[in-house]
Amino acid sequence: MDEMNELYYRLPYVKEFDAVVTGCEPGKNGFEVTLSQTAFYPEGGGQLADSGVIGGAVVGDPRRRDDAIVHYADRPLPVGSVQRCVIDWQKRFDHMQAHSGEHIVSGLVHRRFGYDNVGFHMAADKVTVDFNGPIGEEQLAELEREANACVYANLPVRVAFPSPEELAALDYRSKKALSGAVRLVEFPGVDLCACCGTHVERTGEIGLIKFVAMARYKGGVRIEMLCGRLAMQDYARKNEQEREIGRIFSAKPYETVEAVRQYVAAAEAAEARAGDLARRYFELRAAQLPAGGGLLIDFEEGFKPAELRRFCDALVCSGKAKTAAVLSPAESGGKKGWNYVICARDPVLRDAVKTLNKELNGRGGGDPTLVQGTFFAGREAIERALEAAFR
Repeated sequence: MDEMNELYYRLPYVKEFDAVVTGCEPGKNGFEVTLSQTAFYPEGGGQLADSGVIGGAVVGDPRRRDDAIVHYADRPLPVGSVQRCVIDWQKRFDHMQAHSGEHIVSGLVHRRFGYDNVGFHMAADKVTVDFNGPIGEEQLAELEREANACVYANLPVRVAFPSPEELAALDYRSKKALSGAVRLVEFPGVDLCACCGTHVERTGEIGLIKFVAMARYKGGVRIEMLCGRLAMQDYARKNEQEREIGRIFSAKPYETVEAVRQYVAAAEAAEARAGDLARRYFELRAAQLPAGGGLLIDFEEGFKPAELRRFCDALVCSGKAKTAAVLSPAESGGKKGWNYVICARDPVLRDAVKTLNKELNGRGGGDPTLVQGTFFAGREAIERALEAAFR
């Protein structure tokens, strides 16, 4: 790889370097700059590209093009000039931690279950890995413990370019058939894989491997994981949320789940009680309203949309009217209006509600026997429009 002057392979910990600008042309994504040597990693193999600066130019998303690495800069750089190049090291090291952590996990899964890594994607805030077989929750927890044991063992990470004869004798992971020089990355006793990415020198530098989610995916599973600094950031955010939940519920650490369960149970009981009281109110209120008319309009205070639907439907089903409209005050975007539900025995509402919404500055819809939404108009205007629509 030396002939391509890719410093990130030979010296992956290089943060700054000098290089001669060998080319600079305007392109769709900025000025396309090539250098005599580069430590900027171009996106590939699931790993994100580096970013940083070349001289006074901001560089992002370098790409491999044929036998060159093209750096997309926000301004031109003089061809032939020597420029100081600086990598965004925090971003790069995050990628190194994540990519090395993924190799450990993929190697362990392959050794234990025989599954292949069939998808690897590194985003700015997480890594996802797809395997072509099922993994249970308990197995996932065991896998996480094994992966972190490999981190604690501080294993050396070895990189080699074996000869074709040596390569033929090795059992290594690869997503596709390879030709030419093959770069193997080895985590002793854990994984041997063909890889073009950058890695830490020893597994202890990964710091932490944490699984945050797993889902079924294409007959196998997709694991979402975090490594190193990003895993610690995630823990810090979740720990702060745990403390805040504890403060809200006056619960001690590790007792917040039970506190939330008790709150949810109490809220469900209160909701059931409120529902029963609402049902009784509906019965009493309905008894006060006239029966047998073609249209019944009722304005109520403090009804939620679900309560409007229940009450309105009950009025029509009990024969109070052929068509019932129940409304309750509402506010949206600083505008005062009325939430409405209209029910009818005959399927006549879908067309009528379009006219009403237009006339009353409303929005909403539904099916031929029940419509709901909001009118932004006065009470008298609403009554006149309803009476005109359903007389």
